[in-house]
Amino acid sequence: MSHPIRYPRALCASTLMLFSLPLMAATERGFVEDSTLRLVNRNFYFNRDFRSRDDGVFNPRQQSYREEWAQGFQAFFSSGYTAGTSGVGVDVHGLLGLKLDSGGGTSGTNLLPLGSRNRAEDDFSAAGGALKLRAFDTELKVGDLFPVTPVFRYGDGRLLPQSFRGVSLRNTSLDGLTLQGGHLHAARNKASSNHDGEMSTEYGGTRYGSASYLGGDYSVAGGVSLSVYQSRFEDVWNQTYLSLSKGFVLDEGRSLELGANLYRTRDQGSARAGEIHTDSWSGYARLRIAAHSVMLAYQRIDGDQPFDYLGDGDSIYLANSVLYSDFNSPQERSWQVRYDFDFAALGIPGLSFMTRYLRGSHIDNSNVDPTGAYAYYSRLGSGGKHWERDFQLQYVVQSGPAKNLSFVVQQTIHRANTAQADGDVDQVRIITQYPLELF
Repeated sequence: MSHPIRYPRALCASTLMLFSLPLMAATERGFVEDSTLRLVNRNFYFNRDFRSRDDGVFNPRQQSYREEWAQGFQAFFSSGYTAGTSGVGVDVHGLLGLKLDSGGGTSGTNLLPLGSRNRAEDDFSAAGGALKLRAFDTELKVGDLFPVTPVFRYGDGRLLPQSFRGVSLRNTSLDGLTLQGGHLHAARNKASSNHDGEMSTEYGGTRYGSASYLGGDYSVAGGVSLSVYQSRFEDVWNQTYLSLSKGFVLDEGRSLELGANLYRTRDQGSARAGEIHTDSWSGYARLRIAAHSVMLAYQRIDGDQPFDYLGDGDSIYLANSVLYSDFNSPQERSWQVRYDFDFAALGIPGLSFMTRYLRGSHIDNSNVDPTGAYAYYSRLGSGGKHWERDFQLQYVVQSGPAKNLSFVVQQTIHRANTAQADGDVDQVRIITQYPLELF
């Protein structure tokens, strides 16, 4: 039975704020001139077939098929700064998600929030903002934030983006160097309107009160990039991240990129997720020849717990974290081969194709604490192995009124034995996105 679309008060309020803020500050030079308003229209179809959950570990009654279709609207207003050496500005956003298709038996893709009887809500919305202060090359933000770091990064893999409430600091005083820090105390997840939600970890589901991060990214001449970050999830873990990459121009039309990254995770404080002593790293080599690109990657998890990260977020920069699996089980070793082709070489600019194959093995869950946050791994035993195959076709309009309109089709097949947590999955995503820079 269809329901009339409601107009959430939060979205109406945020829209009013978006249009009134420039008028309120019209007398401040730079506040208006440097303002931007960006709209993102995102249409998302997602189906995921778990094949069978009756594998002796998972509940045989668990839902095995999920399918939803939804439309999302995102508005982001960012003001300039008031005049002077130091200045004040604001960032405001408004989000709206609408259900196009979802039944009680097929909900749960995380495109839409779930209501009574496990049914997707017809619509949901969120609005928020942040006050920002600038002095010289340093920017301070307080309010609703979208952090982007390897140890704490908001998630944007569904209909609407995730956001966090807290404070952040960013400095760009030195050429090529960006320093960042932040302290967050509340989350609003991707399929939620609640700005006061508790933060948690992705795999363990461990809740914690606050998180802090500090680090930086440095790029130097010659194509060398270095990143160093540290995060602290209160009473859960301390996590250190290191990455290094280098690009080489071989000759006209050919280039090589080499890179590696490392996460070091140790339990912290009262260790709510249990004892954690995990080192996770990956390395890759990518060769580009004209329109072709080939990448080889290797990844390794050294520890008796899975590599875990921010719940509902995207703060996993390991090379083998892909569309479905993160290849992050205890003691897992995995490799990947990936191929990309740019159809501009055939006279179709904006069209690209990607396919990759990954295989993981040597998974050993036998030492996972059966009473801790990752207890469900302990029932899987040792000898786990799995593979994933991904295909993606993408087209981005290059010019005209529809410039930057994109169409993406992604298809994933994942297969695993019973000693691996992810299980058998087939999934398809079809995403249409149209970003508009209004000013």
